[in-house]
Amino acid sequence: MIRTSVLVAALTCLINVTMMAQEAKPPETKPEAAKPQEAKPPEAKPPETKSFRIGMIGLDTSHVTAFTKIINDREKDFGCKVVVGYPGGSPDIKDSAGRVQQFTNEMKDLYGVEIVGSIDELCKKVDGVMLESVDGRPHLDQVKAVIAAKKPVFIDKPMAGSLAHVLEIFRLAKENNVPCWSSSSLRFSPRVIGMRNSDAIGDVLGCDAFSPCSLEPHHPDLYWYGIHGVEILFTIMGTGCEYVQRVQTEGYEYVVGVWKGGRIGTFRGLRAGKLDYGAMVYGTKSIARAGNNEGYEPLIEEVVKFFKTGQAPVPPEETIEIFAFMTAADESKAQNGARVTLASVMEKAQKKEAPAPAPAPAQK
Repeated sequence: MIRTSVLVAALTCLINVTMMAQEAKPPETKPEAAKPQEAKPPEAKPPETKSFRIGMIGLDTSHVTAFTKIINDREKDFGCKVVVGYPGGSPDIKDSAGRVQQFTNEMKDLYGVEIVGSIDELCKKVDGVMLESVDGRPHLDQVKAVIAAKKPVFIDKPMAGSLAHVLEIFRLAKENNVPCWSSSSLRFSPRVIGMRNSDAIGDVLGCDAFSPCSLEPHHPDLYWYGIHGVEILFTIMGTGCEYVQRVQTEGYEYVVGVWKGGRIGTFRGLRAGKLDYGAMVYGTKSIARAGNNEGYEPLIEEVVKFFKTGQAPVPPEETIEIFAFMTAADESKAQNGARVTLASVMEKAQKKEAPAPAPAPAQK
């Protein structure tokens, strides 16, 4: 009986402790439902920058596809885009007539360039123009519509088919306040452009430049391809050439120019043997090799900069003197290597392309 009483008492105590523990336990609370997060307004996208629209006139040269490939490359992010092209073409030049359709198709199919039927139509769709026709003779007529439309223009080599036309293009551009310039791509090769003001070279005392020099019968001899080497020569020497003398053989051209102060610069045109681009530069501190063709990108960077700023990287005076040098070289050839001054060919060109005087008003 005593054991039974003890067992009952223990069980009773255990039950009481359990009940007290349950009473002391705080009531369970249901977790609050998560408050819905307020929707954040979508982040504003930065405004898209409008590309500078470029039109190309004259789709008869490999330059148009090569330049477009660089300019329209999204990774380079030039902020410019070639969007419109006008084919043009010259039926009497094989390099033009035989290739204009091929390059026109490539511009349309590979780069999505719109092809239009006139220069006036092209000018309405662009912000700037690259005149690329391989034939320099129609450049003056082609650029007139561009200047009338007030579009900045880069003119690929050769700037024109004559010195007189070069002078007239610059006159029209200046008269209408239209930025305009021309250059060979060789000018901007890193080992050419830096030579004129090089600390290592010092003052430039002379330069012997060279380049391939194929001939085209509708152009003065050096305009077609020798212009590359002549552009190298003037990039390094600067302006100031007074007269030239020229020797021509089947495989070569050799033109000696004398600058103010007695500096001498020469151009050797190559049609035989190894064909290359470059120069030897003679300075007060050292003699160095300059040149090599380092592609089109340095030129394109300058073209893009020009379209964005309206500032031409080559002054008209220097381009005019380049064409006067090449024209005087043709005169020297015609005179069996005689000395021909640049002033004499400039005088002839100015007379040839001088605008006709306005008619006098009728007397009442």
